[in-house]
Amino acid sequence: MPARKKPTDRKAPSARRKAAPRKAAPRKPAARKRPATPSPDVPRFFRLNIEVGNLDQAARFYASLLGAEGRRQAGSRVYFQAGPVTLQVVDVSSVGTPHPGAKALYFTVRDLDAAFRRASTLGCLSRESVHDAPGGGIVVRPWGERSFYAEDPWKNPLCFVEEGTVYAG
Repeated sequence: MPARKKPTDRKAPSARRKAAPRKAAPRKPAARKRPATPSPDVPRFFRLNIEVGNLDQAARFYASLLGAEGRRQAGSRVYFQAGPVTLQVVDVSSVGTPHPGAKALYFTVRDLDAAFRRASTLGCLSRESVHDAPGGGIVVRPWGERSFYAEDPWKNPLCFVEEGTVYAG
């Protein structure tokens, strides 16, 4: 039978191995309280209006060019959904001559070559030069966008840019 240890055989408490001190859990920074100011009411662009001289012809043209059907609306207009923005094509022939849009309407597309073929078939590729390159050709512009320019029959300038190459400024 093994001999029992006597209480005097035990190590003194000071000689016992001390457990490593526990590290405190890292403290999460306190959430900063933001001032109670209302967020600005930043306008969001949702519709663009362009004028044409023949609604039936414009509806066919834009359906072919965009590869999507428009929705006829009251008041001689057709809506085309272009992402979060609606392209509103309005026939103004009963009140005057169409005024071309501002500088250009810009569209992003996944397949720029397909959009280019549709524009080419419609005969609407731009004949202008853009930064010393043909506007109506697929070109990587100096700002990095791969794009081409076109023009509808009412002289509204259009630009198609390949998704993923858009220069946001």
